[in-house]
Amino acid sequence: MRKIKKKFQKPRSPWDSERIKKENDLMKTYGLTKKREIWKAESILRSFRRRARSLAAKRDKNQEKILIDKLYRMGLLENGANLDVVLSLTAENLLERRLQTFVSKKNLANTIKHARQLITHGHIAVDGRKIIYPSFIVTRELEDKISFYKGSDLKIATKTGG
Repeated sequence: MRKIKKKFQKPRSPWDSERIKKENDLMKTYGLTKKREIWKAESILRSFRRRARSLAAKRDKNQEKILIDKLYRMGLLENGANLDVVLSLTAENLLERRLQTFVSKKNLANTIKHARQLITHGHIAVDGRKIIYPSFIVTRELEDKISFYKGSDLKIATKTGG
């Protein structure tokens, strides 16, 4: 049997008022339900930054290219970026790549929380596949393939359609 591990790390100081205020703003902006979602994003970026620091120390150009290409495909970096840009990534960069954010920005939902509800209820598809996870990271190649699921009856419930 496999041991289930947490995919995030809690903040070291639980009662830091500046961090709490920033997290609350992020939760409101991106329609998150729990701060755990922010902590997961920060943990993912922490691992990328750790990898970038070790590659900068080793000066392994091949591995650097692999990391930068991966982050480019994820949509976190622009073409021609270097390791310094990887080290400057923030949680907001990753939260911008979530399916929930894309559904809201493409006007498939009225609000960011409505986008979350549409996704969890199975009304949104990416490349024809139903995705029910609002935290799904949308890659560059899938950005234009977000639409309503073919079996969904909510195809006319967009902002412009009423």
